[in-house]
Amino acid sequence: MSWFKETLSSSIGRKVLMSLTGLFLCSFLVIHAAGNLQLFKGDDGQAFNEYTKFMTSSILIKTISYLLYISILLHVIDGFLLIARNKKARPVGYEMWKASDNSMWASRNMGILGTLILIFLVVHLRAFWWEYHFGEINTVIYNGEEYRDMYSVVIFAYKQWYYSLFYVLMMIPLGFHLLHGFRSGFQTLGLRHKKYTPFVEGFGIIFSIVIPAAFAAMPIYLFLSQL
Repeated sequence: MSWFKETLSSSIGRKVLMSLTGLFLCSFLVIHAAGNLQLFKGDDGQAFNEYTKFMTSSILIKTISYLLYISILLHVIDGFLLIARNKKARPVGYEMWKASDNSMWASRNMGILGTLILIFLVVHLRAFWWEYHFGEINTVIYNGEEYRDMYSVVIFAYKQWYYSLFYVLMMIPLGFHLLHGFRSGFQTLGLRHKKYTPFVEGFGIIFSIVIPAAFAAMPIYLFLSQL
């Protein structure tokens, strides 16, 4: 396994790890956003509570969840290590070099964007994931089967204007993070071709807008529906 350790300790190896975990997390965002669309059904939370129970009881989903937790940790740790290595390699910028002429704003600020997303993730997990697994949640019954009423927890959270505002604002750094990360991930893995790259980059732009917008729509809708 020495080759594996050497690969991950190298700059290229870390970038590959960052790309693989990042693209895996992108796929999770799609599934998570699609599942949360159940909140818009207007059925007093039945579809969402059924979806939540399925996501926390399926053996397959649980296994994927563990992979997700590992990917998040690796992505965060690897990101900070890459930032530290880059700063160490160039502690002082070249006087005549203008970063804005050679790279996107998002690519130059991935550390800041990633830190903001990490803060959001901690707050988000505390409000929902921790509450579902360790909090005291009421139960509801649909068709003779008992479900934990996670829908009420979500409604309560988004009724708080400051939490809804925080959630919506955090979708901005997520969008910029995805904008650079999606394109960079494919480039790092060598998946570039003059025929397909324009499509990948175009899809990345759409992805970085649609996914944050879908997540932002949930607190906006639920907050306004409670007025």
